[in-house]
Amino acid sequence: MAVYFSSLNSGSNANCYYVSNGDAAILVDAGLSCRETEKRMKRLGLEMEQVKAIFISHEHSDHINGLEVLSRKHKLPVYISQKTFANSNLSIDPSLVRYFRKDETVEVDQLQIKCFSKSHDAADPFSFMISSQNINVAVITDIGYACKQVLHYFQQSHVVFLESNYCETMLANGDYPYHLKRRISSDEGHLSNTQALELFLQYRTPQLSHLILSHLSKNNNTPETVNALFQPHAGNTKVIVASRYEESALFSIDAVPVAVRRSLMSTKKKPSNELQLSLF
Repeated sequence: MAVYFSSLNSGSNANCYYVSNGDAAILVDAGLSCRETEKRMKRLGLEMEQVKAIFISHEHSDHINGLEVLSRKHKLPVYISQKTFANSNLSIDPSLVRYFRKDETVEVDQLQIKCFSKSHDAADPFSFMISSQNINVAVITDIGYACKQVLHYFQQSHVVFLESNYCETMLANGDYPYHLKRRISSDEGHLSNTQALELFLQYRTPQLSHLILSHLSKNNNTPETVNALFQPHAGNTKVIVASRYEESALFSIDAVPVAVRRSLMSTKKKPSNELQLSLF
């Protein structure tokens, strides 16, 4: 058995991520229109009937624009925090709304979804780690810095969708107003390429099979910049840059026996205190 995953879109225009155990799937965020989500899944050979739920990270429009239609048309439960829902102005069939709490693990058709909080300028922002068959897939985007929760679940994961939002030089020299530059680079904004690379280099474990760099800024970053920064350090990890214009390939990773996973985790490197401080 294997776990399957894809970025259907990633960026400030729309975010939507797919994770499946082969029988059932969930979507994390629904920023694409319902029609575009269906089209991209069809191109990947995926069926909407396998999707059993949608998990929402926070209320910003690029994460919920397609949610109402997608949930209504396919009768999909929406897992969302109560504060996020209250600040979203969403109109969802009440019978399809499922509230989750901080550090709760939700089970959906043998997929276990851990909901953990993060630092971002939203009412109650969350990231998720989806687990099946001893494989952990984390979706960690829209974070201002790598807090302890983020570091913990990054180290537990075999696959990570990790934000690499902006190039610090491009942001500093760009034409964004000062207040917007401050917001992006703040502890409640987004993770820079440099911060993402530091996290990867110091906290990756031997079990990290795939790193999908996500939520790239259109104006303050380029896929080429991110790829050139990360590829020399990729090692045994497959590094992919997610697109803001199209779906990624459908990737898979085979289930890992528990004994093997424990062996891999026991060999992980401990980060230096100096670099740990630089992440906070």
